[in-house]
Amino acid sequence: MHFSQFGNKFTRQTGISRLMEDMGAGLRTPGTVMLGGGNPAKIPQMDEYFQQLLEEMHQSGTLTEALCNYDGPRGKDKLLESLAATLRQRQGWDISAKNIALTNGSQSAFFYLFNLFAGKQADGTTRKVLFPLTPEYLGYADAGLEEDLFIAARPAIRHLPEGQFKYHIDMDNLTVDDNIGLICVSRPTNPTGNVITDAEVLELDKLAQQHNIPLLIDNAYGLPFPGIIFTDVNAVWNQNIILCMSLSKLGLPGARCGIIIASQQTITALGNMNGIISLAPGSVGPAIAHQMICRNDLLELSEQVIKPYYRHKVAETIALIRRHIPEERCLIHKPEGAIFLWLWFHELPVTTETLYHRLKARGVLMVPGHFFFPGLQDEWAHTHQCMRMNYVPDNAEIERAVIILAEELDKLYSLAG
Repeated sequence: MHFSQFGNKFTRQTGISRLMEDMGAGLRTPGTVMLGGGNPAKIPQMDEYFQQLLEEMHQSGTLTEALCNYDGPRGKDKLLESLAATLRQRQGWDISAKNIALTNGSQSAFFYLFNLFAGKQADGTTRKVLFPLTPEYLGYADAGLEEDLFIAARPAIRHLPEGQFKYHIDMDNLTVDDNIGLICVSRPTNPTGNVITDAEVLELDKLAQQHNIPLLIDNAYGLPFPGIIFTDVNAVWNQNIILCMSLSKLGLPGARCGIIIASQQTITALGNMNGIISLAPGSVGPAIAHQMICRNDLLELSEQVIKPYYRHKVAETIALIRRHIPEERCLIHKPEGAIFLWLWFHELPVTTETLYHRLKARGVLMVPGHFFFPGLQDEWAHTHQCMRMNYVPDNAEIERAVIILAEELDKLYSLAG
């Protein structure tokens, strides 16, 4: 069997496909501690809320209506209208329903947007997606139709007290030229939990507008929902910013609902792409979100339930790590948001790929760091010294995994002498 160039590219092993395979296998294997994937926490109050909401939607016929009908290619009109109204009122954004499109999850949205603005141009030139800060989300790495679609800038690293550190955009060495078609950054950042400052966002927006290209902000964990962000920053949007949001981290990853907020020109293009590739986005997630907005629950639950839950959980997890692994052996990126901790074993005698396999053999799944540096041109030892862990599982499981991690680190350092 001979695949096309497209087929060969999209059937090879990738970081994101290995991650999802690990998640599926881990869920089927009793005793596995799942610290690798991006499943959100089972927050009891949110689970109860969704159970009750779905029962009420079933009784009213709203759920059956969502299941039994196509929406338009931009997604459910009711949600587009109610979300635009909420963002106008609560955020002060100059926005209408024509500025919003839905997709079957944010992952498909990135595929659309990267290839809409980067790749081969009509004049024969090729433009790239710039990541102004690495590490970045591993799901971006293989989303380009063209090879080498991405270019990334190495961050500045600031060391902080209590064995923590923080990445910053190195603005002095950030180059934006005519070869760039799109600037992309996640906020909070997956994998590190980093939140770029308001000043950094404004500087990136200024650079993007100077070069007449969009700034794409992956806001899957951010403001105003689901609000998994622990630092004092503002949600930002204008006509040159493409904001990608999601229902997944509210607790609805199975709904596969991505939300894109952008200029009308971009939204029209995305609607056309949806129509060609999937006819229309799924309807159940948008129907749930619309009901949440009508009940004034979407932003309130994000602020009052989801954010406090994760803020408390990450503090507990850091305490567990420090109980077993000292600062001298493992630095932790300052947790400012998202559902991950980013661990830096700065003197590790092997790569974190090797460490990943040793942990996996003992039933602990994490993700080695080298997958999170798409587009980085130069070799950097740091890429093989870091790992991402999800801090969502219960504390007993996390502590069991951390003890295994500490034991493996002891063995590796002992072997190295």
